[in-house]
Amino acid sequence: MDRVIEKKTWTKKRILTIAGIVALAGLILASYYYTSGPSKLAVETDRITVSEVKKGVFQENIPVNGVVLPETTIYLDAVEGGRVEEKYVEDGAVMTKGQPILRLSNTDLELSLVNQETSVYNLLTQMQIARNAAQQNTTTKLNQMTDVDNSLKEAERIYNLDKHLYEQKVIGSQEFKQAENTYNYQLAKKKLTAQILSQDSLSTNQQLNQAKQSYEGSQNALAVMRKKVGDLIVRAPVDGQLTSLDAEVGQNKNKGERLGQIDVLSGFKVRVDVDEHYLSRIYTGLKGTFTFADTSYQLEIKKVYTQVTNGRFQVDMQFAGKVPKGIRRGQTLQILLALSDERQSVLLAKGGFYQQTGGNWIFKVSADGSKAYKVDIQLGNQNVDYYEVLQGLQPGDKVVTSSYENYGTMQELILKKP
Repeated sequence: MDRVIEKKTWTKKRILTIAGIVALAGLILASYYYTSGPSKLAVETDRITVSEVKKGVFQENIPVNGVVLPETTIYLDAVEGGRVEEKYVEDGAVMTKGQPILRLSNTDLELSLVNQETSVYNLLTQMQIARNAAQQNTTTKLNQMTDVDNSLKEAERIYNLDKHLYEQKVIGSQEFKQAENTYNYQLAKKKLTAQILSQDSLSTNQQLNQAKQSYEGSQNALAVMRKKVGDLIVRAPVDGQLTSLDAEVGQNKNKGERLGQIDVLSGFKVRVDVDEHYLSRIYTGLKGTFTFADTSYQLEIKKVYTQVTNGRFQVDMQFAGKVPKGIRRGQTLQILLALSDERQSVLLAKGGFYQQTGGNWIFKVSADGSKAYKVDIQLGNQNVDYYEVLQGLQPGDKVVTSSYENYGTMQELILKKP
C-alpha cells in the first residue's frame, strides 16, 4: 500500500536561497551605509597614530646644527712672500707668543736690506763730513770776529786820543778826521761780521737739522726693511694651538697668502647655520639648548652674520654658564634654538598629517572612538614636538596625527580594532 510522504518545509535548497538573499541584502545595506552621506573609509587602529590635544607650556624653537670653534682665531698670513726653507713645528702644536713656526727666504728682500744699510752708512759719513766742515767754517768766522774786535778796540783808542788832542789844538782836523773814519769803519765791520756769523750759525744749524732728519728717515726705512726681513721668520702672534698649517719645505708662498691659524685655547664658541627664512627673527640674546654626555647645556647668540649664502646665514653662539668637559674644536652640536618665550598654549603633537592638510584640517576621533571625522583647524607656531593650536580643537580632544597619504578625499574614517 502506498504511503504519503510529507513534504519538508526547510529544505537545504530553501535554506541556501534564503541565506543568499540575506547576504545580498546585507551587502546592499552596507554599500548604502558606506556610500551614503560623507565618503568613508575603514581603517585599523593599529595602523594609525591617535594623539590627545593638551594644554601646556609652549616655546617656539627650531633645530639647527652648530660647529664648535675657538672663541678667538688669529690667522697667519705671509707678510712677505718667499720660499719655505725650514719648518720648526708641525700642525697641531701648542705655541707660545713669539715662538717661530717656519722660515722663508727672499733674496730680493735681503739684497734690499743690504743696500739700505749701505745707504744709511753713506749718509752718516756725509753728515759727519758736513758737521766737520761746518765746525771749521764757524771757527774761521770766530777768528775773524776776534780780529775785528781787536781792530775796533785799537781804532776806538786812537779815535778817543785824537779827539782829546784835537780839542786841545794839539793835532789838526785832518788827522782827527782820519782816526774818526777808521773807528767808524771798524765799528761797521764788526756789525757786518756779527751779522755774517749769525747767518752762518743759522745756516749751519738748518743744514745739520736737515741732515739729521734725513738720517733719521733713512734709519726708519732701515728699521722697516729689517722688520720685513725679520717677518720671513713666521712667529706665533699669541699663545694658542697651531691649526691648518699649509706650508712645506721648498714651497713658494706669495705675499698675503694664508699659512695657517692660531686658535686661542681660552674658550669656545659655536658657529650655527640658520635658514634664511628666520633672518628677521634672529637677534643677539636668543638662547638655545643642546645635550652633551646626557647633560643639557645652554647657548646664547652673541653675533649675527646677515650675509646670506646658499639660502642660509650664520650666527655665533657662546656658552651661557658651564662649558661641557671634553668638548673639542670641530664637533657638531644639535641645538634647539628658541624663537620665543615660554607660554601656555593648546598643543597638538606633530605628525605626518601636516603634509597632506597643511595644518588646515584634521581627523578628530569621536567620543566613543568608533570613527574620526574631518574638522577645520588653525595652527600657529611650532617647535620640534608640537604645533600651537589657535582654533578648532580643545584640550582632551583626540585626533589622528599619522600620515593621510592613503585617505584621498575621505571625509570620515571608520576605526576598527584589529
